[in-house]
Amino acid sequence: MQDDKVIEVTMARLKPGSTAYIVESNRFIREVEIKSFSGGMYLLIFKDTGGGVRLRENRLFMTKEGAEESIKKSK
Repeated sequence: MQDDKVIEVTMARLKPGSTAYIVESNRFIREVEIKSFSGGMYLLIFKDTGGGVRLRENRLFMTKEGAEESIKKSK
């Protein structure tokens, strides 16, 4: 039952068409667009190249600053 609540909260925050940021190789920040959410995974499209990837929510950041902070914490 708790998993259902987590998914509902997630869906409310990250809707298709929203912009988010991911950290690649613990060094690079990439801007992505949310395309869809299914089975606990987000389908993301890179805004710079148009390529895509599926990731879980814990890899996504709502702001570029949040992504930058995650890099600083891991160093």
